[in-house]
Amino acid sequence: MKTLIFPESDESAGLASRYGYDKWLVGRFLKYVPDIKEFLAKMEMPPTQYIRVNTLKTSRVELESRLESKGFILKHTVLPEVLAVEKAPISAGASTEYLLGHYYVQDLSSCMAVEALDVEENHVMLDVAAAPGGKTTFIAQRMKNTGSIIALEPSERRARSMSFNLARCGVYNTCVFKMDGIHAEKLGMKFDRVLLDAPCSCEGVIAKDVARKTSHRPQDVDYCSSRQEKLVDVAARMVRPGGILVYSTCSFAPEENEMVVDRLLRGFPNISVEPFEHGSAGLTSFGDIKFDNQLGNARRLYPHIHDTTGFFIAKLRVS
Repeated sequence: MKTLIFPESDESAGLASRYGYDKWLVGRFLKYVPDIKEFLAKMEMPPTQYIRVNTLKTSRVELESRLESKGFILKHTVLPEVLAVEKAPISAGASTEYLLGHYYVQDLSSCMAVEALDVEENHVMLDVAAAPGGKTTFIAQRMKNTGSIIALEPSERRARSMSFNLARCGVYNTCVFKMDGIHAEKLGMKFDRVLLDAPCSCEGVIAKDVARKTSHRPQDVDYCSSRQEKLVDVAARMVRPGGILVYSTCSFAPEENEMVVDRLLRGFPNISVEPFEHGSAGLTSFGDIKFDNQLGNARRLYPHIHDTTGFFIAKLRVS
């Protein structure tokens, strides 16, 4: 389905002009983003930086002590492993503790996708689009390096970079395959948990890449949603009965989020959307399109409400 474009209004034109966006994009935000003015104002601000404590190598108490002794000011979040960096005397990616793998620079929203997986020790896990490895390393620490994780990445360069991150973080229960997730069924396996953090149009990280206010095109959403539908179909077939598939993106676009999951539910009657405690409710309609009411159990993370980059999470149970 083509990206929905809505008629220009005085409000969409005015906000687009004020904040430097293309009008079509703001016109869409007006249809589903709550408190649009607060949202656009927040997107003008540098995003809060978060770090995730790597409990495979240290504890939160120990890491806080070491970083605070160097002048960092840290704040707890809703996830015990994740800390907000309120002040950093040096780049968070340049400290000794970072180089030793004691933490990973990772947005809270990204960590929420792993939280939704409910991984346990000794699970067999598939990460369909794994690089650069932030979620994979978090999954490994939640599993305490037990069980096994298969991580897929089609780019050799990105796969090598991911392997470095796995080694830095002390992960040894993970095997990286140079493979496009579209071909994951060639593995001939079923998994307890599957994560598809799908390649997307990245609307949710415009605050980090302001050029996307005008370089972003409807065709980007069209391309991504088409590929996402194919990937999620494959991912759903990889989950054993009783297992969980988490589908996530860093996009606001309903075509990449609720529409993808709605189509999946119509094709897989054995899949249901489970509630997840964090974030705002997913959309049950967009324009004239109505979605399965279960999409209200999916979650959206907005910068101005949750102080994260934009994100979408659907926790899907396979029966």
